[in-house]
Order: sequence, then structure tokens, then C-alpha cells
Amino acid sequence: MTTSYNYHMTHFVMSAPDIRHLPVDTGIEVAFAGRSNAGKSSALNTLTNQKSLARTSKTPGRTQLINLFEVEDGCRLVDLPGYGYAEVPEELKRKWQKALGEYLQKRDSLKGLVVLMDIRHPMKDLDQQMVSWAVDVSLPVLILLTKADKLASGARKAQLKEVREFVQDVGGDVEVEMFSSLKKLGIDKLRARLDHWFSQPQIVPDEDSAQ
Repeated sequence: MTTSYNYHMTHFVMSAPDIRHLPVDTGIEVAFAGRSNAGKSSALNTLTNQKSLARTSKTPGRTQLINLFEVEDGCRLVDLPGYGYAEVPEELKRKWQKALGEYLQKRDSLKGLVVLMDIRHPMKDLDQQMVSWAVDVSLPVLILLTKADKLASGARKAQLKEVREFVQDVGGDVEVEMFSSLKKLGIDKLRARLDHWFSQPQIVPDEDSAQ
């Protein structure tokens, strides 16, 4: 049974440099990942109908922390640090990479992954790695081809077809949809997928972690 969630009620909970600073690993989390310029913040703001829930930066790659937003009790959206970073020191890149990897590999409440890619430049090496990793650990993925308003209809469809063909070879539970924050394209598909993931049985804390 899938419940419809009110994403407009989503609120910011906290930012954490790594998983050790996150709340107890319970409930359900859906993470948003993507290259630094893929439009993650804009997608989160459009989804929740809030202009500044996730801060959009003129300088891609400034999201250095894992940001948590609560849709309702036990259901959280997670904005992960962008990959394919802007010009930042090598040490910072390594730090972000480690935080990202740890979260994806060790967070039990993670039940779905939304990977955002600019429709004009999809499936770069890091995007492919992210999707392949998720498939390897049986994590369902929704790929959003963002900024779809930047292409004419024919070019959009061609890109969508190409990416869908690519993910067929990868296997796993991977869906691909076009998305535009500006035109609200794909927003219903995103909400429906999130509703499905959030309606799964929740992770409940065991006695030890609850103490």
C-alpha cells in the first residue's frame, strides 16, 4: 500500500560532516546524489515547493555536508555532497568523497537513491559508478535527467532513450525520467517514486542502538 506524502511540509533537520554525526539509523531515507552542477538543490526546492529549503549556489560544489530534511516522522530526504567537484583543494575532495562513500555503504535506513544528471551531459564516469554501485547493493535508483527545458523535444527524447538503453545493460531496479525544475517536468514521477519508497516497512532501532 503506497501512501501519498506531503512534501510541502518538509523541513531542514541538520547538516553533518559524516555519518557519525547523523541521527540514529532508523526510519527511511532517500538520498539525492549528482555532480555539483546537476541541479540537486533546485530539484529539492521544486519537490517541496519551497524556494530555499536547499540552498542553490552560484558556485557548484559548495555542498560540503550531508544535509537531512524530514518529510514526516521517520521519513527523510538526504542531500549528499556533489561529486565531480568545482575547484576546491584536493584534501577537501577526499574528505567529501569519504563522507559520501560511507553514507552510501553503511546507512541501513537508505532505501532509494535519486541520481541527478544534466540531460545535456548524462552518464559521466562518476554517474556510471554511482548507478553501478547502487545496482550491486540492490538499492533502487531513479535517474532524473535535469534541465530538460534546455533541449528541444526531439533531443530530449533521444537523450532519454540513450540513457534508458544504458541502464538496461546495467540491470537492477533503475528508472530514468526527464526533469525540469523550471517547467515542473517530471515532478509527479519523482513524488510517486518517493511515495513508494517511503511506504516500505521502516527500519526500527534494536535495543542496543536505542539506549
